[in-house]
Amino acid sequence: MAAPSMKERQVCWGARDLYWRCLDDNAEDAARCQQLRSSFEASCPQQWIKYFDKRRDYLKFKEKFEAGDFQPSRSTENS
Repeated sequence: MAAPSMKERQVCWGARDLYWRCLDDNAEDAARCQQLRSSFEASCPQQWIKYFDKRRDYLKFKEKFEAGDFQPSRSTENS
């Protein structure tokens, strides 16, 4: 697989940003953003999608942690 061109990368990032904005606006309700998710998946290489999904999870965790809203699971509290 050849590396995506500059235009393809910009399309991918734009689709990702629209999808993430939809998730932010809809309290992480993925069902409301399904059309944008499909566009995101169609615009980006599969490996990038996997990376961006993990990146979003990490950024959301970090945001909660820094705000003091993070609650550890019960299994980690007893460890």
